[in-house]
Amino acid sequence: MSAFPLEIRDVNSEVNKKLLKDFTGERTGFLQVGPDKWFMPSKFRHEADKYYNMAIRPDDTWVVAFPRSGAVYLVGYSGGLVCLTRDFRGTTMVQEILWLLSNNLDYESAYRVPQMQRFPFLEFSTFIHEQAKVEFMSQNAMDPKKQAILGMVALPGYEVLGYVPSPRFIKTHLPFSLLPPNLLESGAKVVYIARNPKDVAVSCYHFKRLVQAFGYTGDFASYWDYFEKNQLPWAPYWAHINEGWKRRHQPNVLFLFYEDINKDLPGTVRKVAQFLNKSLSEEQVAQMSQHLNIENFRRNPAVNMDFLKEVGLLNSGEQSFIRKGGVGGWTNEFTPELNQRADRWIHEHLKNTDIRFPSTN
Repeated sequence: MSAFPLEIRDVNSEVNKKLLKDFTGERTGFLQVGPDKWFMPSKFRHEADKYYNMAIRPDDTWVVAFPRSGAVYLVGYSGGLVCLTRDFRGTTMVQEILWLLSNNLDYESAYRVPQMQRFPFLEFSTFIHEQAKVEFMSQNAMDPKKQAILGMVALPGYEVLGYVPSPRFIKTHLPFSLLPPNLLESGAKVVYIARNPKDVAVSCYHFKRLVQAFGYTGDFASYWDYFEKNQLPWAPYWAHINEGWKRRHQPNVLFLFYEDINKDLPGTVRKVAQFLNKSLSEEQVAQMSQHLNIENFRRNPAVNMDFLKEVGLLNSGEQSFIRKGGVGGWTNEFTPELNQRADRWIHEHLKNTDIRFPSTN
């Protein structure tokens, strides 16, 4: 065990005051971590070292991505374990591919066992503020099962994963800087997924309005302002994807663009299989692609669970977890003026990297 090496500071008091007004899920305040100023909620101050020092196993498989680099969060409960997973056309699909390839294409279990049990979300509990947890518990005081679900949601992932048998499958939005430093030397496999910033911002906006752990109450223009200023959880966006991009040539890392996954699902299946040293026939590739078809996923009870609405963690009147799962949805939220501003911001940051997002035409 080593101490957490990065400085953790409170955000500026005026900025924090505005954030707490717009994001009602957090009650204490926000933090900035290290020289990149990774933006995290107050609970991270007491959990950072636990994530940084958690034990890595050589047969772990990780999916790392900036939030909403897929598109849709789905939530489920089974066997005393609650976790969140993300997206129909990106991260959730990659998680499903990884799990199926590592479990002898066990489609029966993939339909029966919630993906969130098979592929836990490492740090979601960090975003369940203790005061909010008490409120959710009170709202469900007459239902022990719902209280048990809420209790499990609030368990830190580093504790839950200590009891998960190998091989483990783990999803996180944390950047490499905040993850165990021996992750890539341990033998563990890591898939990093990147997505163009406009689609990421729009998807994040809808998600953080939906989930009360975030409770965003503002409009999209204000949300983009936070996004651009790196004042949102897991930001900065560019530092995050640059960390993944710089590690793309390491033998235990596979770097994927969401746009490529969306464009060529069978090709993604083959690429991930090669990364895991698994062989698939064309018939098996076709079968998996059919399993991952968005309409089939919507009907799959192991990934399509919205019980959080029942326990009060979802805001009514907002878009559901299952949104479009496509590319280019940002055009519905950006005004021409905001789009020009975003293009300038993206252009300036692309000057400092050789990352180029695939065409969305």
